[in-house]
Amino acid sequence: MSVAIGSTAGEQDKSGWLDKEHTIAGPGFNRWLVPPAALAIHLCIGMAYGFSVFWLPLSKAIGISAAKTCPPDMSLFSELFAANCDWRISSLGWMFTLFFVLLGSSAAVWGGWLEHAGPRKAGVVSALCWCGGLVISAFGVYVHQLWMLWVGSGIIGGIGLGLGYISPVSTLIKWFPDRRGMATGMAIMGFGGGAMIGSPLAAELMKHFATPTSVGVIQTFLAMAAIYFLFMMAGALAYRIPPSGWKPAGWKLPHSHGKNLMITQHHVHAKKVWGIPQFWLIWIVLCMNVSAGIGVIGMASPMLQEVFGGSLIGVAKKFGELNVAELASIGLVAAGFTALLSLFNIGGRFVWASFSDKLGRKMTYIVFFVLGGVLYASIPASAGAGSKVLFVSAFCIILSMYGGAFATVPAYLADIFGTQMVGAIHGRLLTAWATAGIIGPVVVNYMREYQIGLGLPRDQVYNQTMYILVGFLVIGLIANLLVRPVADKWFMTPDELAEEKRLAHDRAVANDVGTGSGAADQTPTFVVVIAWLVVGIPLAWGVWRTLQSVSKFF
Repeated sequence: MSVAIGSTAGEQDKSGWLDKEHTIAGPGFNRWLVPPAALAIHLCIGMAYGFSVFWLPLSKAIGISAAKTCPPDMSLFSELFAANCDWRISSLGWMFTLFFVLLGSSAAVWGGWLEHAGPRKAGVVSALCWCGGLVISAFGVYVHQLWMLWVGSGIIGGIGLGLGYISPVSTLIKWFPDRRGMATGMAIMGFGGGAMIGSPLAAELMKHFATPTSVGVIQTFLAMAAIYFLFMMAGALAYRIPPSGWKPAGWKLPHSHGKNLMITQHHVHAKKVWGIPQFWLIWIVLCMNVSAGIGVIGMASPMLQEVFGGSLIGVAKKFGELNVAELASIGLVAAGFTALLSLFNIGGRFVWASFSDKLGRKMTYIVFFVLGGVLYASIPASAGAGSKVLFVSAFCIILSMYGGAFATVPAYLADIFGTQMVGAIHGRLLTAWATAGIIGPVVVNYMREYQIGLGLPRDQVYNQTMYILVGFLVIGLIANLLVRPVADKWFMTPDELAEEKRLAHDRAVANDVGTGSGAADQTPTFVVVIAWLVVGIPLAWGVWRTLQSVSKFF
């Protein structure tokens, strides 16, 4: 039997179906129904990674067969409102920046609200923002106003990204105290896999809807908005949270855990983390790892082509000596290489995060930084030796750790700051991602242009950049080594925790283990199977399409 904390049954009856009180799981709920609910949302918002599939069609939305270019002296501000010429790809690309800046900032701003409102309400708002942004963008394409795409998908959609990204974190960590890394790894794997599904789906839809007078983007935006809305709403409505204090049957936190792996049993309020040194150390850890990873993602395809040139297709020519047909051929090989990296990015999110449950979060990040530093430093040597095997292997492992860092950090935060407000704290930490999204590409692009300006051959312009990225990892390693357990003064007192639980509408259980995994067996097995098939089939289709691209590399 459960009791309400700070609320009466009458007050709960007045709450709406989206309110947190109506998402508290009863006896017999199977916790394995929560990960597919999280995946349903993350697989949809993860399309943000694949949005570049729209750039080329949108760059000729008026000209259709060829772009009707804007005047070369037209400013970006003027282009936002221009209706009689096609947009530049560089101008469309700003939407990608808006995605991740808004993701980090919205997660930081509304993370605390999410803890009180619950994952269901946050998931619904995410669906409305992300899918509503696509609808606004479709109308923007119809009236040919670039500012509407920036506002629709970039800003409003970016807010949906932030809320959708953090919506399941706290819930999964509370359902899986015994497997925190694995649980968050499953969900965040979906964000990495969203583009694997969305990009080929968008390409097929644009091909289907294209006509002599339309590139098919309007209809594709609307179709994807409808599909994503159904999946995201299903995921949001399927969310359930455990009663306060719930634990799996038979599971107990080992006494040595807190000392050896820095897993606290207390809780820090999200509003205090800005002043806690450990928060900023983990912020630096994530920022440095992501800055280096984003830098690699941005340069991987052109670097492969410029370093190995014609040898990718069995032609003894350098990149600058290739003709148009040969450039197109190595472009296909590079596309397969990029697809291969995406698989390692996605797989690393689940594998590394699960691995952290055994190794510990701090040690897992030590592996990321030490092994990553060695691999980054090895790339100039493998490139100079012409060893494609070593070059590609290094990139694949690096990308697996890039994804693994995203998936492991929520569990790291829960270990250090407790689980009560881990979703809000994670939201604040994502400002590190937004910062890294600026640092990584700027450093890499500037260094590349600088090296070319010095007259270095194209197959050598990336060497110095790799050593700079090693420096990023060294900074991250030092910050990670400095992380220590949080001082007692930062944790909530029993009264503060009780008040936070009241605001969060938490409901306790009569005993810690009474509704554990044994009771969960009451949930019909076929319900769990269907839930996983709903998200597993699209993900498998995306993997299959990606493997088809990977085959071109080999």
